[in-house]
Amino acid sequence: MQMEAEKQVHQPQEEHHTNWQNILKFIGYSFLGAFMFFIPITINGSSSIMLDHMVTFIRENFTAVVPYYILAVIVFGAVYPFANKTWNKNKVVIGLSMFKVAGAIFAFMLVFDFGPAWLFNPDLGPFLFNSLVTSVGVLVPIGAVFLALLVGYGFLEFIGVLVQPIMRPVWKTPGRSAIDAVASFVGSYSIGMLITNRVYKEGKYTLKEAWIIATGFSTVSATFMVVVASTLDIMHIWNTYFWVTLFVTFLVTAITVRIWPLNKVSEDYYQGQEGTPEIEVKGNRLKAAWDEGMSVANNSLPLMKNVWINFKDGVIMAASILPTILSVGLLGLILSTYTPVFDIIGYIFYPFTLLVQLPEPLLAAKAAAVEIAEMFLPALMVVDASLVTKFVMGVLSVSAIIFFSATIPTILATDIEVSIPKLIIIWIERTILTILIATPIAFLLL
Repeated sequence: MQMEAEKQVHQPQEEHHTNWQNILKFIGYSFLGAFMFFIPITINGSSSIMLDHMVTFIRENFTAVVPYYILAVIVFGAVYPFANKTWNKNKVVIGLSMFKVAGAIFAFMLVFDFGPAWLFNPDLGPFLFNSLVTSVGVLVPIGAVFLALLVGYGFLEFIGVLVQPIMRPVWKTPGRSAIDAVASFVGSYSIGMLITNRVYKEGKYTLKEAWIIATGFSTVSATFMVVVASTLDIMHIWNTYFWVTLFVTFLVTAITVRIWPLNKVSEDYYQGQEGTPEIEVKGNRLKAAWDEGMSVANNSLPLMKNVWINFKDGVIMAASILPTILSVGLLGLILSTYTPVFDIIGYIFYPFTLLVQLPEPLLAAKAAAVEIAEMFLPALMVVDASLVTKFVMGVLSVSAIIFFSATIPTILATDIEVSIPKLIIIWIERTILTILIATPIAFLLL
C-alpha cells in the first residue's frame, strides 16, 4: 500500500484530472490565496498585504468587542487540554497546561483591569496583550481561511514535485519532504509536525530526516510572520522580509544538517522498519507537477467546506497558542526587564552581532537570546531599534525555529525521539548562522 501511495504522489497522474473545473480551482483559488498573502496594496495611505488590512479594519472598528473575543479564545485554550484529558501526557505538556491556565488568569486581569501593579506596566501586560496577543488572535483564524486556498488546491504539491531534485543534495531529505517543508512554512509548524510524524511512523523518513524536517523546516507560518512584521513596523517591505526569511531559513538548515548534532543522528527507521525507498519522478517533471496539482484539485474539498474546516482549525490553533504566548511571553519580558538572565545568554551571540556590525549589537544579542522562550519576544524588544536591526531580528524570530512556548512541546508530543539539550544546541547554531547571513542581506537591501 505504501508503494502504491508513493506512486500516486510521485508519478504522473491520469490525464482525466485536467479539466476546466480543476484548472479553475488550481489557478483561481491558489492565486487568491497568494494575493492575500503576497501582493501589497495601498488603502488609506497604508501599503500592506490585504490580510493585514483586514486585521487592521477589525481591530479599529470593533475595539469594544475584540478584547472579550481574545479573552474567550484564551479561556477556551486553557480549558481545552483538561476537557480532552491531554493535559498530563508528559511533564512538558503538564507544564504547558499550567502556563495556559496562568495565561487565562492574566488575560482576565488585563481585560477587567484588576491585579498587581507590575502586570499593568505599559511595557509588560498591556503591551503584550495589545501588540501581540490581540494581533495573533484576530489574524490566525482569518489567515487560516486564505491559507486553505493557498495550500488546498494543488499549488503546494505542484511546487513540491518541481523541487524534488534539490531536496536530497541540499537538505539530505527525500524529495517527498518538499511538500512537508513548504506546508510547514506556509501553513503551520503544528500541521507540518503532524505530517512529519505520520510519514516517519510509516517508514518513509529515517529518524535523521525527521529531525532535519522538525528542526529545519517546521517554523511558524506566513500568518505569524505578518504579526512579527506588523509589530516591527516593516509591513511596507513585507515581500522583502518574507522572501529573505524563507531563503535564510532554508540556507541555515542546509548548513546545520552538515554539522553536529544533526549530522550524527541515527538513520534508522521508526521501530526498526525496513523503510520505503522513494520513487523518483520519471520523464517530464513539469508535466508530473501539473498532473499532481490537477489530482489534488480534483480530490479537494468543496470551497465552503474547506474554508469552514480551516477556520475552525485556525480558532483551535489560536486557542492553543494565545494563553501560552501571554504567560510565557510575560515571563520572558519580566526576566528581560528585571533580571540579567537574557543579558547573560545574549553574550553567546554578542561577538557575532558585533562582527556583522548590527547597529545595536548588545540589544540584538539580548533579543536573539530571548527567542528561545517565545519567538515573538525578539520583535517586542527591538521595536524602537534601527530598521536593519528590526529586520534581522524579524528574520531570526522565524529562522531560529526552536522555542519553548510552542515548537519544542510540539516536537516532544510526536513519536520522533529527540533530546532537549541537542534541540537547544541546534537553536544556538541556527541563531548564530541567521545573524551572520541575514545581516549582510539587510545592509544590502534596505
